[in-house]
Amino acid sequence: MLKEQLIELSHGQKRSIQIVADVILLSLALWLALYLRLGDEGWTWPENGQGFLFLLGPLLAIPLYVRTGMYRAVMRHFGNVALYCIAKAVTLGFLAFAFVLLVAKDLGWDVLFPRSVYFSYWALSLILIGGLRLLAREYFMGDWLTAGLPVLHHNKDKDSEHGGQPVAIYGAGAAGLQLLASLKVGRLYKALAFVDDDPRLVGRTIGGLKVYSGDQVGSMIADTGVAELFLALPSAPRSRRQEILTNLQGHGVHVRTIPGIMDLACGKVKVDDLQEVDIADLLGRDPVPPDPSLFQRCIKGQAVMVTGAGGSIGSELCRQIVQSEPTTLVLFEHSEFALYEIHSELEGWIRTRKLDIQLVPIMGSIRNFGRLQDVIGAWKINTIYHAAAYKHVPMVEHNIAEGIMNNVFGTLNAAQAAIKCRVENFVLISTDKAVRPTNVMGSTKRLAELVLQALSREQAPHLWGETPSVNQVNRTRFTMVRFGNVLGSSGSVIPRFREQIRRGGPITVTHPDITRYFMTIPEAAQLVIQAGAMGQGGDVFVLDMGEPVTILGLARKMVMLSGLTVRDEINPNGDIAITFSGLRPGEKLYEELLIGDNPEATAHSKIHRANEVYTTWSALLPILDTLREAVREDDYNQVRETLLATVQGYAPTNGIVDLLYEQHARQEESPGVGKDIAAG
Repeated sequence: MLKEQLIELSHGQKRSIQIVADVILLSLALWLALYLRLGDEGWTWPENGQGFLFLLGPLLAIPLYVRTGMYRAVMRHFGNVALYCIAKAVTLGFLAFAFVLLVAKDLGWDVLFPRSVYFSYWALSLILIGGLRLLAREYFMGDWLTAGLPVLHHNKDKDSEHGGQPVAIYGAGAAGLQLLASLKVGRLYKALAFVDDDPRLVGRTIGGLKVYSGDQVGSMIADTGVAELFLALPSAPRSRRQEILTNLQGHGVHVRTIPGIMDLACGKVKVDDLQEVDIADLLGRDPVPPDPSLFQRCIKGQAVMVTGAGGSIGSELCRQIVQSEPTTLVLFEHSEFALYEIHSELEGWIRTRKLDIQLVPIMGSIRNFGRLQDVIGAWKINTIYHAAAYKHVPMVEHNIAEGIMNNVFGTLNAAQAAIKCRVENFVLISTDKAVRPTNVMGSTKRLAELVLQALSREQAPHLWGETPSVNQVNRTRFTMVRFGNVLGSSGSVIPRFREQIRRGGPITVTHPDITRYFMTIPEAAQLVIQAGAMGQGGDVFVLDMGEPVTILGLARKMVMLSGLTVRDEINPNGDIAITFSGLRPGEKLYEELLIGDNPEATAHSKIHRANEVYTTWSALLPILDTLREAVREDDYNQVRETLLATVQGYAPTNGIVDLLYEQHARQEESPGVGKDIAAG
């Protein structure tokens, strides 16, 4: 088709066509202006030197049109800004033409061009050049012949064949109209209706589409046969989006959404970058804007290091930190690929904004004390955010030694390196699983908290692993921040549920009653930074996670908002089944955020200070020795006894399931098996 052929032309070809068209239109405008003034006197064609004017007009105007950027506008995305640009360019071209003509006449050039023709020429040029572009936009956008006509009943299959898959747009504001324009260009989808809760818009026709209210979604689906609904409300608060999504459940439409207003404003995404419904919208939790003074206190103008910088929390901390403009940001990460990813992203972000931030990608393990000390000392780090940890409960349950060496002794290494290098602030990213833990991961994170609590109370601690005669003045302020699950983190159920829905099910949930606290990664990172700035030393801060969410309810909502139904006893013919696999090793039904019951409020409404028991540093030293020796000897019974005696509330729900421990046990029961395998 001609439309597709024109769209596929190169930018240079499109510009050439526009220039030729403008030359013709300028000549036509000049002829019409002269004819309207002189036609009654028998004038029909240029005479007495007027022919040169038809060359002079385009010769002066076209370079100005190019200079003002009129030919950079894309016809099919033609808008108000482009109209202003055209009006400015046409006016400048006319003024240049009038100036040259008036000067020439003053110099003696005798040409018939009455003064009344000047205004007619300008107005006609504007109408013809602007009008052509408006017509071109309507042509490329399609449906211009039927714009404003009533919405008719549509056959879903027929629409899929002619004009794309039928969809509706929730939100008839600026974002909805931009999305409509993008859909018309793409032709993959055909928008058939708007849904909006503004009573002034309901029942009207916008962009050729009828506007329904939120309560009329059912009748809208019956009228149009749409199977998908695009949520175009980027600036709406999450609480409002939650209400809308709750209302849409059960209508059998697949709901997708355009990105949030901040992502659009930052240029990360475009309006037509459709995505699955953000689970954060289902939670309805509106984040509190960060306090700038707290946010910058430990970052602005300072050298900052993030351990585990390539992880889900660590990488988001880095994104938030660079916005507060530290002098240096050290990315400390043991995964080469994760380090490369976050370094490339931040490097591009800093370069684009021309910020004076030194970005340092360091590969290293927190289990290497010497490496930590060298890096912290070399860049004179002021603040450390310690996000490096093993967090997957069943995985750590099967790999106890690594969990302890990373979560406990890795934290100990980082803390002691911070003391030796006189780091001012040290913030530990902890977890709700540290509260009355039923698993090794949670108990190691609580033990890491105990280490920092103990060190914060020592002015000159005898550092673990050094001789008692060596004292080190402690100038580091240690803070711990505890929170629950974050949406989209590694190991999160959300991506797994989406993949299971995509494959047609079933969705696997461990237990029908299991609940979890959830928070978005950006909000968690912002609160961690602010909590770290409030610490006095040894503080355990707890983030307000809102109400716990049932994982089963979350799975059901995800199914329904995918336009599908849950297959169960009530609806045996549903699309997606939900099965229960049973709690995994170390997994709890319910998570908690506090060991005690007396949290204190802080200056931030979403951050609370926990008052909990601690162990002295002198009492912890022999415990660390015992634990390290037990790990070295693969004595997992001793490891469990040590954790039981040290971590308050630790109550494992299963026996020791470390894979190496179980393998050794099997070999002891059948001593010949291991030898046969080794010989083979």
